[in-house]
Amino acid sequence: MLESQFQVVPFNRSYLDNVVEINRICLPENYSNYFFLNLLERFPKTFHVALVDEEVVGYIMCRIEVGLSELGKLSLAKKGHIVSLAVLPKYRGMRIASALVKEALKGMAEYKVNESFLEVRASNHPAINLYKKFDFIPRRTIPSYYRDGENSLVMSKKF
Repeated sequence: MLESQFQVVPFNRSYLDNVVEINRICLPENYSNYFFLNLLERFPKTFHVALVDEEVVGYIMCRIEVGLSELGKLSLAKKGHIVSLAVLPKYRGMRIASALVKEALKGMAEYKVNESFLEVRASNHPAINLYKKFDFIPRRTIPSYYRDGENSLVMSKKF
């Protein structure tokens, strides 16, 4: 399947059950319906889904935060935070995740962020390599970040 055989569209409430199910299937960290809807309400420009034949096969959701810079500076920054990205296993390798990240970053730019960051499992090399393609740089490790005790790698990029 080629990139033209899927489309990335803004998330809306009609996609909620599908996105919750993708989150449950793909990731051990699951979120409540309220969490998804709260991010939709607050940061709609950074929440997208990927469709194949009108079926939701992936999503990305983000939020905008103000806090200490992830770029190694001791200063406050307006940051786009990639909270969750998932693509159903049978649709991986189609560049869907890349398209979702690209749309989320465009949305972050509309919120006028200074930088973007995310946490990723230290063992998730495909995801780490994906983020590197978008100029995210590994900055630090958070020991035992995930419920199962795995470390998180914090990656960030300047806007």
